[in-house]
Amino acid sequence: MEIKSYLNEQRLFIEKAFATYIPEAKGDFSDHIQAMRYSLTAGGKRIRPILCMAAAQAVEGEHVDPQDLLPVACALECIHTYSLVHDDLPAMDNDDLRRGKATNHILHGEAAAILAGDGLLTWAFDLLSNPAHGTLSSDKKLRIIHIIARASGSLGMVGGQALDIANENKTFPFSTLQTIHSSKTGALITASVLAGAVGAGADEKQLTALEQYGKQIGLAFQIVDDLLNATATTEQLGKTAGSDAELGKATYPAYFGVEKTRIKAKNAVSCAKDCLTEFDDKAEPLRLLADYIYTRSH
Repeated sequence: MEIKSYLNEQRLFIEKAFATYIPEAKGDFSDHIQAMRYSLTAGGKRIRPILCMAAAQAVEGEHVDPQDLLPVACALECIHTYSLVHDDLPAMDNDDLRRGKATNHILHGEAAAILAGDGLLTWAFDLLSNPAHGTLSSDKKLRIIHIIARASGSLGMVGGQALDIANENKTFPFSTLQTIHSSKTGALITASVLAGAVGAGADEKQLTALEQYGKQIGLAFQIVDDLLNATATTEQLGKTAGSDAELGKATYPAYFGVEKTRIKAKNAVSCAKDCLTEFDDKAEPLRLLADYIYTRSH
């Protein structure tokens, strides 16, 4: 399997579903929906929804039609995109580039961008709970909703972002940085893996292994983000390079330097792949995704 071909195939599969699941920009709410769609369709790697689908494939539970998990995958991307829209706001990281394009508030205005993020977040839970979408049982849907809600909120992504902002230009222990990374980035990545596994009928042993896999690739993803922010160009990243240092963010390179940080990212990927020992070739996409997260250039 060639990872770039796999990622492109899965990305197109997921983006095609957006046309089905995301409201059209028409009627009284057309401007608001257009602002939502602008950020959702502005590109991106779609790592979280792809992880969801790959985890479902890895599980040797009951057969699940991939179409049944598409609403879950799209919901994960809606939540991730909302977090980026809000993260770029003047009161947060104040960035004017995202994925090589103007950030939402630059194009649509700050108020519209806030509401676009709100709309994406709440639409995600419409997708997850809508009985018309897919044939997953109510029990599975409820468990998936709980996993994603907890990972997205105050004990996960939102809490991590709050802690990140609160500690800008401050000195604090490495344990705080670990909490920021595992919450701000790792929680939703782990939830993406678990959501796919639950949907496919994973047993508790499989869920435990996949949860650890998700935590390790979530850590690797954020460490690599730290590295790229410090070493890549704005053109390569599609967003402002060097912004972490400018904002006084606590990052792995700031603590360990670039080379030791690369080693830590590679170790996290190795640990993630070790978590998949009990899985067969159906988990090969998860293994390749772990390597891709380490080697990506943006």
